[in-house]
This record gives sequence, C-alpha cells and structure tokens, in this order.
Amino acid sequence: MSGSDGAIVQFDNVGLRYGADAEVLSDVSFTLFPGSFYFLTGASGAGKTSLLRLLYLAQRPTRGVVRMFGTDTITVPRGHLPGFRRRIGVVFQDFRLVPHLSVSDNVALPLRISGVAEADIRKPVADMLAWVGLDQRAGAFPATLSGGEQQRVAIARAVIARPEVLVADEPTGNVDPDMALKLLRLFEALNRLGTTVVVATHDVHLLQKVPDSLIMRLDRGRLSDPTGALRYPPRRDPAVL
Repeated sequence: MSGSDGAIVQFDNVGLRYGADAEVLSDVSFTLFPGSFYFLTGASGAGKTSLLRLLYLAQRPTRGVVRMFGTDTITVPRGHLPGFRRRIGVVFQDFRLVPHLSVSDNVALPLRISGVAEADIRKPVADMLAWVGLDQRAGAFPATLSGGEQQRVAIARAVIARPEVLVADEPTGNVDPDMALKLLRLFEALNRLGTTVVVATHDVHLLQKVPDSLIMRLDRGRLSDPTGALRYPPRRDPAVL
C-alpha cells in the first residue's frame, strides 16, 4: 500500500483504541485518490466517527501508518498539524458553530484563518449562503437557528475555502430530503473541482445519488473492500475533472 502513486490519503494497517479498551478500528488499510468521491457506511458503533477523526487529524492512531498529502502524519511534529488541517474541510455531526459569531462570520472563518483579504470574503460568503438557502439569515446567531439551519451553516463553512479533502459526518441527518439532495450536489460540484470527498452516512438512499462514488463499509471496526476499488485510482471520465 505504501507509495501508491497519486494518493492523497493512505492508511496502512491502522488500529485505534481508547485507553485500555478493545480496538475500535483494526487493521484498516485504504488509499484515497484526489478528486474522488467516497461514502463511508456501517452500522451504529461500527467506527465511522473514529475513522473520520483520524482523517481530519483530530486523533492519532494507536498503531499503523497514516499518510496525508505525501507526509507521514504520525511522525510529523504536532506544530505542523494546523497547516495540514487547513487543507481539510470538516462537517461535524454536532455542527460546532462558534456561538458568538453570526452565520456569515461562521462561514467566513476558514477564509479569515487562511489570510484572505476582507474585500475578497463578502461575495463568496454571500454566494455560499444563497446556495444553502440561508441568505436571509446571514446576521443571525447559531442559537436562533433550527438544527437543519445549523447543519447548512456547518456545511457552508466546511466548503467555502475549497479544501483538498472534505470529510462530512452524517451531513444530511438534520435536513429534509430535498435539501439533502441539494447539499449532496454541492459536494459533487466541489468534487468536480478536485476535492476528495468522504461522506459518512447511514442513509442507503444517498449511495445511489452519486454515480461515480466508491463505498467504504465498516463492520465492527474493520473495513470491507471486496472490489479493491480503494487501492487503485477509480476510472473517471476526464471531461468531469
């Protein structure tokens, strides 16, 4: 697995345990390629959220190798990790909006952290809020939003800076089916621009909505990949890239 050409993420025999408990992830190996779209599925308790935490570098594995952007993240100094994290967009299941910031300021946060000039922030934020149907709520604060509205703000914030990798934990869990499909199309559009997308979901109906997607299945902490699709670059129509 090590050294796969063009890989943006590589996991090699990764295991994760919390404290002295049994492993929640065991011998997980896969390769993610730039510009590909992946669904992560599995029953509740299968380890999806733990795997996502490893992907967005909130957790280090107990064993194994994790390489991102060509670098071994296990041995890289912790002071270098924020730079890696800025290349990753994350949609958290519990939203994690900043309560004292307005909707527009929450969405603008990744751009400001990246040093984008204020004059270049207003329009992309307004466009993104219009896309997720929250242009009329730009000045509102998270506490005044419904769960579905907070979810849409979290998604807008995650994708505003066009990250190289987007990790989304149940991103459609708090919205109606029409909005879920619209948000999925937003992820697809970002994917066509080159972002590698990983969406964790228990909604089997979503799996058929992205024709070029690949499916990663977790079962009690082990990854099922019977086709080998996660080890080789997927075949894609060059016209869509």
